[in-house]
Amino acid sequence: MQLTAKLLQLLPLQTGEGKNGPWKKQDIIVETEGQYPKKICISIWGDKINTSALTSGSNLKIDFDVESREYNGRWYTDVKAWRVEVNEGQAANKPADDSNFTEIAEDNEDVPF
Repeated sequence: MQLTAKLLQLLPLQTGEGKNGPWKKQDIIVETEGQYPKKICISIWGDKINTSALTSGSNLKIDFDVESREYNGRWYTDVKAWRVEVNEGQAANKPADDSNFTEIAEDNEDVPF
């Protein structure tokens, strides 16, 4: 899945040691665009953490997977990013480009209704 969202908050980097060696995880809070914006916490693991792209207020293009798991009878859902890039194609508050629209003639004689 993919979404475009504005980075609101960068949570503290988490690190640890597991059976497969050291690990690191960066959680970020983003807000989607649209009429009803949603805030989402997204986890970025290991070498996929790109600190140069993670600047508060930047517009990001995020490729991610959603995964749920059960533990002690309760279900937990993670949103894990596998690619995070700065979305250079569109700024967060940039107005839509209407250069592809053509003007409609005001001559109503050719209209069938």
